[in-house]
Amino acid sequence: MAPASGFTLLELVLVAGIIAITAAMAIPRYGRATGRHKADLAAGRVAADLRQAQLYARTISASCTVAFTPATSTYQLLNAPSLDGTGGTYTVDLRVPPYQARIVSANFGGAAQVVFSGWGLPGKAGTVLIAVGSEQRTISVNGQTGQVSIQ
Repeated sequence: MAPASGFTLLELVLVAGIIAITAAMAIPRYGRATGRHKADLAAGRVAADLRQAQLYARTISASCTVAFTPATSTYQLLNAPSLDGTGGTYTVDLRVPPYQARIVSANFGGAAQVVFSGWGLPGKAGTVLIAVGSEQRTISVNGQTGQVSIQ
């Protein structure tokens, strides 16, 4: 008589247990990786828009303001045309996908806005703190050079 083919109940339970243990280790790592990615993405967007405001101010040789509202996790580029072609004030809401982030704080010499002069230089140095879950990123604007960096 030929031996029966297939798996025993014990073998199936062991494989299911190994899969469950592996999933239990992987899911938290995936969550943290997603948070890191969204925090990097949101910080990159803020930094790019700060650089855009700087460039626009230099281009028109007039001031351009980026105003942050931490309570609603939004910011606006004032004195600048909408960058998305819709007209009106260019507003970014970091609470919506793909960012799902919040603005913890924005401080430029005590104000929640930075004004770039016609030379593209900020009136004050400052930082914007972005958070996604426990992940945080700080966007800094150098008061002397206007350089925007992410930490």
